[in-house]
Amino acid sequence: MNSHRYCVIMCGGVGSRFWPLSRTEMPKQFLDFFGTGRTLLQMTADRIRDVVPPERTVVVTNRQYASLVAEQLPELASENILCEPARRNTSPCICWAAHHIHAIDPEASIVTLPSDHLILREDEFREAIREGFEFVEEGDRLLTLGIVPTSPHTGYGYIQLGECAEESSDSKLFKVKSFTEKPDETMARIFLESGEFFWNSGMFLWKADSILKAFRKYAPETAALFDAGDTIYNTPEEISFIDNTFPCAPSISIDYAIMEKADNVFMKTVEFGWSDLGSWKALYDTSPRDTSGNVTRNSRLLTRNCSGSIFAVSGDKVVVASGLENFIVADNGNALLICPLDEEQRLRQMVNDVKSRFGEDFV
Repeated sequence: MNSHRYCVIMCGGVGSRFWPLSRTEMPKQFLDFFGTGRTLLQMTADRIRDVVPPERTVVVTNRQYASLVAEQLPELASENILCEPARRNTSPCICWAAHHIHAIDPEASIVTLPSDHLILREDEFREAIREGFEFVEEGDRLLTLGIVPTSPHTGYGYIQLGECAEESSDSKLFKVKSFTEKPDETMARIFLESGEFFWNSGMFLWKADSILKAFRKYAPETAALFDAGDTIYNTPEEISFIDNTFPCAPSISIDYAIMEKADNVFMKTVEFGWSDLGSWKALYDTSPRDTSGNVTRNSRLLTRNCSGSIFAVSGDKVVVASGLENFIVADNGNALLICPLDEEQRLRQMVNDVKSRFGEDFV
């Protein structure tokens, strides 16, 4: 096992598109979605363990979730849990983690993973990560994993492949030609039919040196903030420095800040049964269904003339439903959601409306 390989797990999201199951106090990455006894965060840590051991795995999370991370991943040392004092999207998160790891090991290469994805074929995932590490370790390269699309999905970003990577013998490695955020259905169908576009997985590999160089070139404001702590990372003063610096960082994704601008971005195309589990529809699509196409999550259910729906009701309730087609029925604590599946893209706005009208206790 290469001792210079590290993993960063991004674990700060609130998962509002899974409300009311996912709540501010207990977001989706800390939930056991499939009744396996392991949460999404734990499944993420489990699947990378054979490639990067826990002692070289870093979790970046919001400060309010530090105790949850420590509880669910007891194998992690406390110094491997980096606590953001404010929410600032993925770019500042990745910049800080790269600095932290570079201070530990200047030769480090890093795989950066979201904490809340589903991957069915984990052996193929690990092989892709190993091959990705080998590629980025050979030069100044930023690598993203592109998922072979199976439908014209409008909830994902898309990556257009360019020429094959001449620097590699891997036929699944390409220069990136363009990024497109969440196209409409017509454009998504064109992308799918062209064979040139792949879903943006949000999983990345690079050397710590390479991503920090990219920040200095393409996101100088963010780079300047975090470069100011070069002598502080991996010391007792790091927390205080981050508390003062992190809230000042621009709130922007790594795609917008770096990946769409850089000229050394590559994509490895992969197929390993991936879903970002970003919505109720994604959970429905990846879950077993009964003969009427209904999905039941931890619920006692009696239905009549219901089809294509997902039921996730907590506690000891018995759910009786009649005449529902393609609906979400979900409750958790003091909140109940009844919503057509095809309106789930409006869920974030619904959650904002609940917060505005009834207060934070309900979100």
